[in-house]
Formats: sequence, structure tokens, C-alpha cells
Amino acid sequence: MSKIEHDKYIVRRMIELYCRRHLKIKTEELPSEYQHLIDYTARRLDHCHFGEKKVACKNCPIHCYAPKEREDIRRIMRWSGPRMILYSPKDVLLHLFGK
Repeated sequence: MSKIEHDKYIVRRMIELYCRRHLKIKTEELPSEYQHLIDYTARRLDHCHFGEKKVACKNCPIHCYAPKEREDIRRIMRWSGPRMILYSPKDVLLHLFGK
């Protein structure tokens, strides 16, 4: 799996965790706002100027997210990030240590 594909997977998992645990959504289908955010982040990652050599988006010199989406993803990652170790430890370790 490429770095871009892995980042898409991690973002999707974080958004799903946020919806299931923080928003208490019981269904498999995500609300349209969060599905839009998953699609948006995937498009941004596909068009990243740095490609496979990209750094974490928060450390990137080029902020390609629109302000609303940037704030939404920041809020979700702040909540989901620390909890990912409990719900998906393998994914966290792969993400931290780069496979």
C-alpha cells in the first residue's frame, strides 16, 4: 500500500471512529457531512504536490484544504488520534513507524 493510500485509510478510520464513538452513530452509513469529508481528503491526498514524499498535512508548507474542511478534520483528528491506539493499535503503529 502506498503512503497516499495508507493516509486515506487512516483518515477514513479516524472519521469512522469519530462518528461511531463521539457522535454515537450506530449505522454503517456515515452522515453526508462526514462522507463528504472523507471524499474531500482523498481528493486532496490524490493531488498532493509532494506525492509519496509528503509530510503530515499539519506540517506542510502548502495548505490545500479549504478553511471549513481544515477545521473539521483538525477537530476530528484531535478527538480520534489518541483513541486510535485503543481501537486500532496495528494501524497506529504502522502509521507512526511508516510500515
